[in-house]
Amino acid sequence: MNILGKRYIFFVVSLLVIVPGLLVLAIGGLPLALDFTGGSLLEISFPSAQQPQPAGIIAIYNEIGVKDTQVQTTDANSLVIRSTFLDDPTREAVLAALQEEFGAKPTVVRFDSVGPTIGAQVTSRAALAVTVAALVVVLYITITFRGIAHAFRYGICAILAMIHDVAVVFSVAGLGALFLGWEIDSLFLTALLTVIGFSVQDKIVVFDRIRENSNILRRLDFETLVNHSVVQTLQRSINTQLMTVEFLLLALALFGGVTLQEFSVIMLVGLFSGTYSSIFIAAPVLVVWETQEWKNWFGRRKAESAA
Repeated sequence: MNILGKRYIFFVVSLLVIVPGLLVLAIGGLPLALDFTGGSLLEISFPSAQQPQPAGIIAIYNEIGVKDTQVQTTDANSLVIRSTFLDDPTREAVLAALQEEFGAKPTVVRFDSVGPTIGAQVTSRAALAVTVAALVVVLYITITFRGIAHAFRYGICAILAMIHDVAVVFSVAGLGALFLGWEIDSLFLTALLTVIGFSVQDKIVVFDRIRENSNILRRLDFETLVNHSVVQTLQRSINTQLMTVEFLLLALALFGGVTLQEFSVIMLVGLFSGTYSSIFIAAPVLVVWETQEWKNWFGRRKAESAA
């Protein structure tokens, strides 16, 4: 099974998955939830079947002095109102104004509020957690693989493949935000860090087999050795992910309800990407780097043109 011989096909497939979602995020911005931006979310319902129009609710918020208000309807016939931070007196004033305007007392289904300082701390600590995780991975692999040549390259390739998985997760989140109204919240961060952990674990398994075979199969050229190592770990990587994680996450995504749907789908796609990148991205990138293949790209094109 010549997996590495088709490596550029796998690179193109990854780009086709990653680029659309990242373009959505680049154009529309990150759909950050209250956990990161700070603000308040008030979900209310009215006893009558006729719900107030969003424009009327926004007008009431503006009269009280609350800006940046957004109103969405839900399948449960309730209204989700996002705005800047509401303290308790302001929230009570909003509810009283809604009751006076629409003649019925709204029922508070949910109220979440995060101050801007807390939101900024969550954002900075999330970025710090991902950065520290990447640096620790490079350091660990470099130390563990110090017995073979260019050990640090294994760590860098693991990080590049991990970035691939993170990009896939953000691409899915961007498409989910566009079509399903998803937001990046604390659950998303939990899923992202879990994906990073599983992703690095898979890469280490594949790279460790390459290290073992480097001492046993010294006569093989590097590409053949890496391809042989990847094939040896292929069954383990696929079976472990499918049997222990993916089926469970698929069940949660299908039957876990709206609350867990986004988290489950992000985990499902992210862990699948972690397995995929371990086989089809990390090892091929290592081969391209070790053989310095890019030096022949333009030379091959000139030769083909001359022929």
